[in-house]
Amino acid sequence: MLIAAAAIIVGFIILIYSADLFVAGAAAIAENMGMSPVIIGLTIVSMGTSAPEILVSLTASFAGAGELAIGNAIGSNIANIGLVLGITVLIAPLIVHKGTLRKEIVLLMIVTLGVGFLCLDGSLSRLDGIMMVAVLVFILIYLTLIQSSDTSLAQEADEEPIKHLSPLRAWLTFAIGLTLLIASSKLLVWGAVTAANILGVSELVIGLTVVAVGTSLPELAATVASAMRGHTEIALANVVGSNLFNLLAVMAIPGIIAAEQLQPAVITRDYPTMIFFTGFLVLAIYLSRKRSATPLGDAYLGRRIGSMLVSFYALYYYWLYVSI
Repeated sequence: MLIAAAAIIVGFIILIYSADLFVAGAAAIAENMGMSPVIIGLTIVSMGTSAPEILVSLTASFAGAGELAIGNAIGSNIANIGLVLGITVLIAPLIVHKGTLRKEIVLLMIVTLGVGFLCLDGSLSRLDGIMMVAVLVFILIYLTLIQSSDTSLAQEADEEPIKHLSPLRAWLTFAIGLTLLIASSKLLVWGAVTAANILGVSELVIGLTVVAVGTSLPELAATVASAMRGHTEIALANVVGSNLFNLLAVMAIPGIIAAEQLQPAVITRDYPTMIFFTGFLVLAIYLSRKRSATPLGDAYLGRRIGSMLVSFYALYYYWLYVSI
Protein backbone atom coordinates (compact mmCIF):
# COMPACT_ATOMS: atom_id res chain seq x y z
CA MET A 1 0.00 0.00 0.00
CA LEU A 2 2.86 2.39 0.77
CA ILE A 3 4.33 1.80 -2.69
CA ALA A 4 0.95 2.47 -4.31
CA ALA A 5 0.48 5.66 -2.25
CA ALA A 6 3.98 6.82 -3.16
CA ALA A 7 3.28 6.14 -6.84
CA ILE A 8 0.10 8.25 -6.66
CA ILE A 9 1.83 11.17 -4.91
CA VAL A 10 4.89 11.15 -7.18
CA GLY A 11 2.64 10.70 -10.21
CA PHE A 12 0.58 13.75 -9.24
CA ILE A 13 3.66 15.92 -8.67
CA ILE A 14 5.25 15.03 -12.01
CA LEU A 15 1.87 15.22 -13.78
CA ILE A 16 1.21 18.79 -12.67
CA TYR A 17 4.79 19.90 -13.37
CA SER A 18 4.81 18.29 -16.82
CA ALA A 19 1.41 19.82 -17.67
CA ASP A 20 2.93 23.28 -17.09
CA LEU A 21 5.87 22.42 -19.35
CA PHE A 22 3.53 21.03 -21.99
CA VAL A 23 1.32 24.16 -21.99
CA ALA A 24 4.31 26.54 -21.95
CA GLY A 25 5.91 24.74 -24.87
CA ALA A 26 2.69 24.54 -26.89
CA ALA A 27 1.86 28.21 -26.27
CA ALA A 28 5.38 29.29 -27.26
CA ILE A 29 5.22 27.20 -30.44
CA ALA A 30 1.88 28.82 -31.30
CA GLU A 31 3.29 32.28 -30.60
CA ASN A 32 6.33 31.60 -32.80
CA MET A 33 3.93 30.55 -35.58
CA GLY A 34 2.14 33.91 -35.32
CA MET A 35 -0.99 32.92 -33.37
CA SER A 36 -2.52 35.78 -31.36
CA PRO A 37 -2.32 35.77 -27.54
CA VAL A 38 -6.12 35.79 -27.30
CA ILE A 39 -6.53 32.59 -29.33
CA ILE A 40 -3.63 30.95 -27.47
CA GLY A 41 -5.20 31.79 -24.11
CA LEU A 42 -8.65 30.61 -25.12
CA THR A 43 -7.56 27.34 -26.73
CA ILE A 44 -4.11 25.94 -25.89
CA VAL A 45 -3.87 27.22 -22.30
CA SER A 46 -7.47 26.37 -21.37
CA MET A 47 -7.25 22.89 -22.93
CA GLY A 48 -3.81 22.39 -21.40
CA THR A 49 -5.24 22.39 -17.89
CA SER A 50 -7.20 19.27 -18.94
CA ALA A 51 -4.04 17.51 -20.15
CA PRO A 52 -3.69 15.48 -16.91
CA GLU A 53 -7.26 14.16 -17.21
CA ILE A 54 -6.74 13.27 -20.88
CA LEU A 55 -3.50 11.38 -20.34
CA VAL A 56 -4.88 9.56 -17.27
CA SER A 57 -8.02 8.62 -19.23
CA LEU A 58 -5.98 7.30 -22.17
CA THR A 59 -3.61 5.35 -19.94
CA ALA A 60 -6.43 3.89 -17.83
CA SER A 61 -8.46 2.90 -20.90
CA PHE A 62 -5.54 1.11 -22.57
CA ALA A 63 -4.82 -0.61 -19.23
CA GLY A 64 -8.40 -1.93 -19.09
CA ALA A 65 -9.36 0.42 -16.25
CA GLY A 66 -12.16 2.27 -18.03
CA GLU A 67 -14.06 2.80 -14.77
CA LEU A 68 -11.14 4.83 -13.46
CA ALA A 69 -11.22 7.04 -16.57
CA ILE A 70 -14.98 7.63 -16.34
CA GLY A 71 -14.74 8.33 -12.61
CA ASN A 72 -11.92 10.79 -13.33
CA ALA A 73 -14.01 12.71 -15.89
CA ILE A 74 -17.15 12.95 -13.74
CA GLY A 75 -15.25 13.47 -10.49
CA SER A 76 -13.11 16.21 -12.04
CA ASN A 77 -16.20 18.12 -13.18
CA ILE A 78 -17.74 17.88 -9.72
CA ALA A 79 -14.43 18.95 -8.15
CA ASN A 80 -14.02 21.85 -10.60
CA ILE A 81 -17.30 23.41 -9.49
CA GLY A 82 -17.59 22.26 -5.89
CA LEU A 83 -13.95 22.46 -4.84
CA VAL A 84 -12.05 24.62 -7.37
CA LEU A 85 -14.71 27.27 -7.95
CA GLY A 86 -15.90 27.05 -4.33
CA ILE A 87 -12.42 27.72 -2.92
CA THR A 88 -11.79 30.42 -5.54
CA VAL A 89 -14.84 32.52 -4.63
CA LEU A 90 -14.08 32.05 -0.94
CA ILE A 91 -10.68 33.63 -1.60
CA ALA A 92 -11.70 36.19 -4.21
CA PRO A 93 -15.40 36.67 -5.08
CA LEU A 94 -16.09 36.75 -8.82
CA ILE A 95 -17.97 39.39 -10.80
CA VAL A 96 -19.24 38.08 -14.13
CA HIS A 97 -20.24 40.80 -16.56
CA LYS A 98 -23.60 40.55 -18.27
CA GLY A 99 -23.33 38.72 -21.57
CA THR A 100 -19.83 37.41 -20.90
CA LEU A 101 -19.68 33.59 -20.86
CA ARG A 102 -23.49 33.51 -20.84
CA LYS A 103 -23.58 31.29 -23.94
CA GLU A 104 -20.79 29.08 -22.63
CA ILE A 105 -22.42 28.44 -19.26
CA VAL A 106 -25.74 27.52 -20.88
CA LEU A 107 -23.81 25.38 -23.36
CA LEU A 108 -22.15 23.53 -20.48
CA MET A 109 -25.57 22.71 -19.03
CA ILE A 110 -26.83 21.47 -22.41
CA VAL A 111 -23.74 19.30 -22.96
CA THR A 112 -24.00 17.89 -19.43
CA LEU A 113 -27.61 16.84 -20.06
CA GLY A 114 -26.82 15.58 -23.57
CA VAL A 115 -23.95 13.31 -22.47
CA GLY A 116 -26.16 12.11 -19.60
CA PHE A 117 -28.81 11.12 -22.16
CA LEU A 118 -26.21 9.06 -24.05
CA CYS A 119 -25.32 7.25 -20.81
CA LEU A 120 -28.90 6.35 -19.87
CA ASP A 121 -28.58 2.96 -21.57
CA GLY A 122 -25.85 2.06 -19.08
CA SER A 123 -23.00 1.94 -21.60
CA LEU A 124 -20.56 4.20 -23.37
CA SER A 125 -20.13 2.93 -26.92
CA ARG A 126 -17.61 3.82 -29.61
CA LEU A 127 -20.35 5.71 -31.47
CA ASP A 128 -21.14 7.69 -28.33
CA GLY A 129 -17.47 8.61 -27.96
CA ILE A 130 -17.10 9.69 -31.58
CA MET A 131 -20.23 11.83 -31.35
CA MET A 132 -18.91 13.50 -28.18
CA VAL A 133 -15.56 14.33 -29.80
CA ALA A 134 -17.32 15.67 -32.92
CA VAL A 135 -19.43 17.98 -30.74
CA LEU A 136 -16.25 19.12 -28.96
CA VAL A 137 -14.60 20.09 -32.27
CA PHE A 138 -17.68 22.09 -33.26
CA ILE A 139 -17.82 23.81 -29.85
CA LEU A 140 -14.10 24.71 -29.93
CA ILE A 141 -14.53 26.41 -33.31
CA TYR A 142 -17.70 28.17 -32.12
CA LEU A 143 -16.22 29.36 -28.82
CA THR A 144 -13.02 30.59 -30.47
CA LEU A 145 -15.06 32.69 -32.87
CA ILE A 146 -17.39 34.26 -30.30
CA GLN A 147 -14.78 34.70 -27.56
CA SER A 148 -12.31 36.36 -29.92
CA SER A 149 -14.91 39.07 -30.48
CA ASP A 150 -15.66 39.41 -26.75
CA THR A 151 -13.79 42.58 -25.79
CA SER A 152 -13.79 42.08 -22.00
CA LEU A 153 -12.60 38.47 -22.16
CA ALA A 154 -10.12 39.26 -24.93
CA GLN A 155 -8.68 42.10 -22.85
CA GLU A 156 -8.15 39.82 -19.86
CA ALA A 157 -6.62 37.11 -22.06
CA ASP A 158 -4.19 39.66 -23.50
CA GLU A 159 -3.09 40.55 -19.96
CA GLU A 160 -2.09 36.93 -19.27
CA PRO A 161 1.62 36.82 -20.17
CA ILE A 162 2.86 34.16 -22.56
CA LYS A 163 6.49 33.24 -21.91
CA HIS A 164 8.51 33.72 -25.08
CA LEU A 165 10.82 30.83 -25.98
CA SER A 166 13.07 30.29 -28.97
CA PRO A 167 11.71 27.73 -31.50
CA LEU A 168 14.21 25.06 -30.39
CA ARG A 169 13.56 25.61 -26.69
CA ALA A 170 9.80 25.71 -27.29
CA TRP A 171 9.79 22.34 -29.05
CA LEU A 172 12.16 20.86 -26.44
CA THR A 173 9.93 22.08 -23.59
CA PHE A 174 6.86 20.69 -25.37
CA ALA A 175 8.52 17.28 -25.95
CA ILE A 176 9.80 16.96 -22.37
CA GLY A 177 6.40 17.98 -20.99
CA LEU A 178 4.57 15.44 -23.16
CA THR A 179 7.01 12.65 -22.27
CA LEU A 180 6.70 13.32 -18.55
CA LEU A 181 2.89 13.57 -18.87
CA ILE A 182 2.74 10.09 -20.39
CA ALA A 183 5.15 8.56 -17.86
CA SER A 184 3.54 10.17 -14.81
CA SER A 185 0.03 9.24 -15.93
CA LYS A 186 1.08 5.60 -16.21
CA LEU A 187 2.62 5.74 -12.73
CA LEU A 188 -0.50 7.39 -11.31
CA VAL A 189 -2.90 4.91 -12.90
CA TRP A 190 -0.82 1.96 -11.67
CA GLY A 191 -0.83 3.37 -8.13
CA ALA A 192 -4.57 4.11 -8.22
CA VAL A 193 -5.52 0.65 -9.53
CA THR A 194 -3.23 -1.04 -7.01
CA ALA A 195 -4.66 1.04 -4.15
CA ALA A 196 -8.22 0.19 -5.23
CA ASN A 197 -7.43 -3.53 -5.20
CA ILE A 198 -5.76 -3.35 -1.79
CA LEU A 199 -8.53 -1.25 -0.21
CA GLY A 200 -11.27 -3.33 -1.79
CA VAL A 201 -13.03 -0.37 -3.41
CA SER A 202 -13.92 0.06 -7.05
CA GLU A 203 -11.72 1.85 -9.55
CA LEU A 204 -14.71 4.15 -10.13
CA VAL A 205 -14.57 5.46 -6.54
CA ILE A 206 -10.79 5.97 -6.74
CA GLY A 207 -11.31 7.89 -9.99
CA LEU A 208 -14.09 10.00 -8.49
CA THR A 209 -12.03 10.98 -5.45
CA VAL A 210 -8.25 10.67 -5.34
CA VAL A 211 -7.55 10.87 -9.08
CA ALA A 212 -10.22 13.51 -9.77
CA VAL A 213 -8.95 15.87 -7.07
CA GLY A 214 -5.32 15.35 -8.09
CA THR A 215 -5.92 16.03 -11.79
CA SER A 216 -8.04 19.09 -10.87
CA LEU A 217 -5.09 20.77 -9.13
CA PRO A 218 -3.99 22.59 -12.33
CA GLU A 219 -7.50 24.08 -12.65
CA LEU A 220 -7.39 25.13 -8.99
CA ALA A 221 -4.04 26.87 -9.43
CA ALA A 222 -5.03 28.57 -12.70
CA THR A 223 -8.47 29.66 -11.44
CA VAL A 224 -7.28 31.04 -8.10
CA ALA A 225 -4.37 32.85 -9.77
CA SER A 226 -6.69 34.45 -12.35
CA ALA A 227 -9.18 35.52 -9.66
CA MET A 228 -6.44 36.98 -7.45
CA ARG A 229 -5.25 39.10 -10.40
CA GLY A 230 -8.81 40.33 -10.96
CA HIS A 231 -9.28 38.32 -14.15
CA THR A 232 -12.69 37.04 -13.10
CA GLU A 233 -13.88 36.13 -16.59
CA ILE A 234 -10.79 34.00 -17.25
CA ALA A 235 -11.18 32.32 -13.84
CA LEU A 236 -14.72 31.18 -14.64
CA ALA A 237 -13.76 30.33 -18.23
CA ASN A 238 -11.11 27.93 -16.89
CA VAL A 239 -13.79 25.94 -15.05
CA VAL A 240 -16.39 26.04 -17.82
CA GLY A 241 -13.87 25.15 -20.55
CA SER A 242 -12.31 22.35 -18.51
CA ASN A 243 -15.70 20.80 -17.72
CA LEU A 244 -16.72 20.86 -21.39
CA PHE A 245 -13.42 19.24 -22.31
CA ASN A 246 -13.77 16.58 -19.59
CA LEU A 247 -17.26 15.62 -20.76
CA LEU A 248 -16.59 15.56 -24.50
CA ALA A 249 -12.97 14.34 -24.62
CA VAL A 250 -11.86 12.72 -21.35
CA MET A 251 -15.11 10.77 -20.90
CA ALA A 252 -15.27 9.89 -24.60
CA ILE A 253 -11.87 8.17 -24.63
CA PRO A 254 -12.93 4.95 -22.80
CA GLY A 255 -15.85 4.50 -25.20
CA ILE A 256 -13.71 5.03 -28.30
CA ILE A 257 -10.97 2.64 -27.18
CA ALA A 258 -13.34 -0.08 -25.92
CA ALA A 259 -17.06 0.11 -25.22
CA GLU A 260 -17.48 0.60 -21.47
CA GLN A 261 -20.35 -0.65 -19.32
CA LEU A 262 -21.24 1.92 -16.67
CA GLN A 263 -21.79 0.97 -13.06
CA PRO A 264 -25.37 1.67 -11.88
CA ALA A 265 -23.98 4.16 -9.35
CA VAL A 266 -22.77 6.35 -12.21
CA ILE A 267 -26.36 6.79 -13.44
CA THR A 268 -28.05 7.03 -10.02
CA ARG A 269 -25.45 8.89 -7.94
CA ASP A 270 -22.46 10.43 -9.70
CA TYR A 271 -23.84 11.84 -12.94
CA PRO A 272 -26.93 13.34 -11.21
CA THR A 273 -24.53 14.98 -8.72
CA MET A 274 -22.60 16.54 -11.60
CA ILE A 275 -25.87 17.80 -13.11
CA PHE A 276 -26.81 19.27 -9.71
CA PHE A 277 -23.50 21.15 -9.37
CA THR A 278 -23.71 22.48 -12.94
CA GLY A 279 -27.34 23.50 -12.50
CA PHE A 280 -26.55 25.19 -9.18
CA LEU A 281 -23.81 27.26 -10.84
CA VAL A 282 -26.12 28.34 -13.67
CA LEU A 283 -28.89 29.18 -11.18
CA ALA A 284 -26.52 31.11 -8.88
CA ILE A 285 -25.31 33.26 -11.77
CA TYR A 286 -28.85 33.86 -13.04
CA LEU A 287 -30.32 34.76 -9.63
CA SER A 288 -27.41 37.03 -8.71
CA ARG A 289 -27.99 38.94 -11.93
CA LYS A 290 -31.69 39.27 -11.15
CA ARG A 291 -30.85 40.73 -7.73
CA SER A 292 -28.01 42.90 -9.03
CA ALA A 293 -28.24 46.55 -8.08
CA THR A 294 -26.00 47.63 -10.96
CA PRO A 295 -27.63 48.82 -14.20
CA LEU A 296 -25.45 46.39 -16.14
CA GLY A 297 -26.89 43.42 -14.26
CA ASP A 298 -23.51 41.84 -13.50
CA ALA A 299 -23.50 38.54 -11.63
CA TYR A 300 -21.71 38.36 -8.28
CA LEU A 301 -20.51 35.03 -6.92
CA GLY A 302 -19.61 35.77 -3.31
CA ARG A 303 -18.34 33.85 -0.34
CA ARG A 304 -21.81 32.54 0.54
CA ILE A 305 -21.94 30.75 -2.81
CA GLY A 306 -18.39 29.51 -2.24
CA SER A 307 -19.23 28.08 1.17
CA MET A 308 -22.32 26.36 -0.25
CA LEU A 309 -20.32 24.80 -3.09
CA VAL A 310 -17.62 23.48 -0.75
CA SER A 311 -20.30 22.19 1.66
CA PHE A 312 -22.12 20.39 -1.16
CA TYR A 313 -18.82 18.86 -2.23
CA ALA A 314 -18.18 17.58 1.30
CA LEU A 315 -21.69 16.10 1.41
CA TYR A 316 -21.02 14.30 -1.87
CA TYR A 317 -17.92 12.73 -0.33
CA TYR A 318 -19.99 11.60 2.63
CA TRP A 319 -22.50 10.06 0.19
CA LEU A 320 -19.65 8.20 -1.51
CA TYR A 321 -18.41 6.96 1.88
CA VAL A 322 -21.77 5.55 2.95
CA SER A 323 -22.31 4.03 -0.51
CA ILE A 324 -19.14 1.94 -0.47
